[in-house]
Amino acid sequence: MRPYVFVNIASSLDGKISDEKRRQLRISCREDLERVDELRASADAIMVGVGTILADNPKLNVKSKELRERRLREGRTENPLKVVVDSKCRIPDDAQVFDGKVIVAVSKLAKRESLERIAKKAQIVVLGEEKVDLNSLLNFLYDQGVRRLMVEGGGTLISSLLREGLVDEMFIYYAPIIIGGSNSPTICDGRSFELPVRMEIVSFERLGEGILVHTKPRKN
Repeated sequence: MRPYVFVNIASSLDGKISDEKRRQLRISCREDLERVDELRASADAIMVGVGTILADNPKLNVKSKELRERRLREGRTENPLKVVVDSKCRIPDDAQVFDGKVIVAVSKLAKRESLERIAKKAQIVVLGEEKVDLNSLLNFLYDQGVRRLMVEGGGTLISSLLREGLVDEMFIYYAPIIIGGSNSPTICDGRSFELPVRMEIVSFERLGEGILVHTKPRKN
């Protein structure tokens, strides 16, 4: 068994989520940020790849006091569990994500000294030889009580999840900007798929100054 996995990402019109220097860019509008906060509040856990931590240093907490209080009334923690996929355990120990309960998933390639350093900040799970085994990680999270898992990037993690058929739905906010750059990270990074992943458009709508697309992988 695994959690229900939904991806949320903000992108430029040309599919970029940052520039070639991987700087943190403001892509979402106010309306989209409010929508993302609602999604976070609905999740049992939020998962990102270590690249997102290194580039953006996010906290991944629910920003709205009202939403945090609602979670507490529902008998849940103030913020969702945070999960970092980090095969080599490269996460810095002063990352803002450690503000709350965190699981860092690593592979057997992770160095002992890195594991000892991060073990003081988070729970570490070793899953996979050279890369984190995402199927095993999702099974582990399900056993920990995670039923709704929100994925907030980056493109490499999203690509890996799609490749293994582990995505149930995606929300993509397209801002009316062009970032450009052949080496800029995209919604779905890494090597291309042997066959394109077929998606079904569930809905699309104008949101603030951009467009929100809700899509799901098509079932074979």
